[in-house]
Amino acid sequence: MADTVQFDLVSPERKLASMVASEVQIPGADGDLTAMAGHEPTILSLRPGFLTVKGTAGEEQFVVTGGFAELSADTISVLAEIALPRAEVTPEILADLVATATQAHEEAEVDAHHETQKLLADLVHIAEHLGFDAHL
Repeated sequence: MADTVQFDLVSPERKLASMVASEVQIPGADGDLTAMAGHEPTILSLRPGFLTVKGTAGEEQFVVTGGFAELSADTISVLAEIALPRAEVTPEILADLVATATQAHEEAEVDAHHETQKLLADLVHIAEHLGFDAHL
């Protein structure tokens, strides 16, 4: 099984996944990344988006809102601020996330407005991708 890695996804609330994967698509803060067996050791920050895991049981997708991923040649560990299986994401959950991000944007110092605006844009993209009203 040299073409696979051990993948683990946890959030503060629970362990969401622990499986053997052939690849993991990660929404990195500096751009999306596909990690596979043999990856150079790397730590990256996450941005809100879809984390997709391809494994022996097929493909699983999760919505993450931040955190970090640690990659090595044979493991991928993701610690997400918030992570949910795609099927568990509802318009109400996204509306709460957007409301929290909007409040953070309104309260942010001027030099942080770009970051909070990007967070809002990423959350709207998630909503659109899931077929929800983008103006939650």
